[in-house]
Amino acid sequence: MPISAKLSDADDELIINVEGRFDFSAHQEFRSAYEDLARPPQHYAVDMTETTYLDSSALGMLLLLRDHAGGDHASIKIINCNDDVRKILVISNFGRLFTIQ
Repeated sequence: MPISAKLSDADDELIINVEGRFDFSAHQEFRSAYEDLARPPQHYAVDMTETTYLDSSALGMLLLLRDHAGGDHASIKIINCNDDVRKILVISNFGRLFTIQ
């Protein structure tokens, strides 16, 4: 399960790309993508262009990212979701916690 991350040119946004199945097998790789930074960015984006599936453990990982990024004050957007992934996020009321684009 390839997870990659890169900082924006201004170093203020971390973009995390999730490819394939987003499930428990990606737990450590996903956490490492945002925890191993010298300093935390102001904004986060989780790009799901290549995400084919997510389960309840993936939802939990997104919540852990939110806590790490500042909880209610976190600036996290989930972008480029396919219809199936978007449906799971909407049913789970994640639109109240994240910006879904």
